[in-house]
Amino acid sequence: MLRIGIVGCGNIASSLAPVMQALSPVMRVEAVAARDKERAEAFAAQHGVTKAYGSYQELYEDVDVDMVYVATPHSHHKAVMLDAISHGKHVLCEKAFTVNAAEAQEVFDLAKEKGVYVAEAIWTRYMPSRQKIVDVIASGRIGEVVRISANLGYKILHKPRIAEPSLAGGALLDVGIYPFNFALMAMEGVGISSINGDAVKTDKGVDKRNTITIDFENGASAVVFSDSDTVTDRKGIIYGTEGRIDVINVNNPERIELWSGDRDPVLLEAEDITHNVSGYEYELLSAADCISKGLTEDPHMPWSETLRVLRYFDALRELWGIKLASELEG
Repeated sequence: MLRIGIVGCGNIASSLAPVMQALSPVMRVEAVAARDKERAEAFAAQHGVTKAYGSYQELYEDVDVDMVYVATPHSHHKAVMLDAISHGKHVLCEKAFTVNAAEAQEVFDLAKEKGVYVAEAIWTRYMPSRQKIVDVIASGRIGEVVRISANLGYKILHKPRIAEPSLAGGALLDVGIYPFNFALMAMEGVGISSINGDAVKTDKGVDKRNTITIDFENGASAVVFSDSDTVTDRKGIIYGTEGRIDVINVNNPERIELWSGDRDPVLLEAEDITHNVSGYEYELLSAADCISKGLTEDPHMPWSETLRVLRYFDALRELWGIKLASELEG
């Protein structure tokens, strides 16, 4: 059984804890930690967790914890992961993995040294819907993929984790990572030849919305946008020379539709997507499987892919003149 310690008691931790408990006997939540012990105790009581710690260090030192799930703001991810890995813990970390690629490389270097599993928990990378989409593309039913569009937007700009540069805020790292990854997964194995974009910044200097254009080496292109101040339709579309695939909700695919390439497109197939638990189970089960096999990287989201995304995000934020968290100290 994989024994998990959760660091952070926010909304994402509250969403994950019941899923972890539902996956017994494969795993269980062994402990939870927050900087405020009362908050940790309240979380533990709510989710049936035996141990509640008022410091992260106590959780790292718990010999009964095998893996740490990092559920803190992006700005704290690197420090939490380095400390957990230093204590020999495996790590599954919420997206965005770190503020930038340099931080991620530091984490991966230590993980390699310690021989522990580390992965970014961007759940769409682990979902079966990903393979369904890849299979349709590989079948040739929509012909050659030539263009992709994807978006994600919610009214979340009021949240400190989005609004504050010190917490690595902005739309790109929080919601933009989903449509961007959607495009990369649709073009799996194809390199990017160029990338560009623009952003609208808040008075505090984070991007509240952005638009990114990606040109792939095979001639295909993608336009993705994200927004923290507007609700969008969250749709992803993969256009081919013989048809298209519509994915309802790139953040958590709810329905996949296959359309013909006619002037007046015809709906050929549609599949509603359901989950055994909530959708988070796939990343958790993959982590447990990899750890049981002694793997340090997850094939669903290898270190190279986490680094690739962050390097492109670094380049975009440099273009936009946006610095976050530890970058503000330089």
